[in-house]
Amino acid sequence: MTARPEVSSTPERRVTIHDVAAACGVAPSTVSRALSRPGRINPETAERITRVAQELGYRSSRPTPVGSQATGGKKILLLSVPDLTNPVFAEIARGAQETAMSLDYTVQLSDFQESARLERMSIERSLPGVDGIIMVSSRLPDSALRVIAQSKPVVLLSRTVTSIPSVITDDDAGMRTAVEHLAGLGHERIVYLAGPEASWASGVRWLALRRVAEELGIKARRLGPFLPTLAGGLRAAEQFVLRPASAVIAFNDQLAAGLIKGLGRSGVSVPSDVSVIGFDNTIVAALVAPGLTSVATPRREQGAVGSRLLISRITGESSLVERSGPLPTRLSVRTSTSVQRSEAARAWAARESARRAPVPLTPRSPGRPVARTGRPLAAPAV
Repeated sequence: MTARPEVSSTPERRVTIHDVAAACGVAPSTVSRALSRPGRINPETAERITRVAQELGYRSSRPTPVGSQATGGKKILLLSVPDLTNPVFAEIARGAQETAMSLDYTVQLSDFQESARLERMSIERSLPGVDGIIMVSSRLPDSALRVIAQSKPVVLLSRTVTSIPSVITDDDAGMRTAVEHLAGLGHERIVYLAGPEASWASGVRWLALRRVAEELGIKARRLGPFLPTLAGGLRAAEQFVLRPASAVIAFNDQLAAGLIKGLGRSGVSVPSDVSVIGFDNTIVAALVAPGLTSVATPRREQGAVGSRLLISRITGESSLVERSGPLPTRLSVRTSTSVQRSEAARAWAARESARRAPVPLTPRSPGRPVARTGRPLAAPAV
């Protein structure tokens, strides 16, 4: 391993970008991109360059001090969300914007459409023009988030990364109330409809469900991932009926609503055959039929707390931060859940599994299908 050259920052010898490049074994242009446009290079490389630059005492000739807003900054916050058409993120945006405006800041919205590539590109382009970033349900890896946080103050919503401030909801408690509600209704098997693979919240909810189900002696399995949309729910319904259960907890309300619609198309009744619970208690939960039982999360409050926390980091005014810890959740019970009719539910599940099972072939006559009675079917007339 090549030893890192000793470089000292003195009035006579200022550390340059070339010194950082030599210490990292990369080109000066790579260092420049890592420090000014981190989204353009590998996150691990960018993080290493940033760390080495700090160790050597490198100071850019175009500094962007964190507290510059206190002396006349832009007063613009970037709010990055996965999908503005999702009521969850629309409510978060409303809370963030109302609070920011009350503190004389403007919110600039960025919808990255559930794409990590678009998220990285949007943040990279917006960095020079904003004072800080609220990143909601980011799909970027931890290393990339740390690099971005080296450039501007960052607050994460619905995601945690070591050394970056975050605002989350108490999904553990919310999932516990959902599972206990189903257990109280007599359900012994629960399917979790997972959200996007890169969703931190989806992973947290699944782990919480498994933990509580194990405590209560309930069997739980995961189905997915799916897009957190109505279309995603329709696709989930197609897979669910192949291996049904008496209860479902979905990653969010849209996924649950799509599931209910898809089950209806297959002749499956909610809640008579299947009880369904969503997450976030959005307007979708009240509009779908039957009304969707859902775990309510304080989305507008989350956006407001995120704005206050970010502005406090920009200005250094700690009094803006009013609370810490996960925001509370609660279960809003509607008509999509009911007592399990054990015999009827088991009979329906057995009927669906048998109906959709592949027809076996008789070993005595290859190629001739065997009826479920065990007798070979008659060959078709020619």
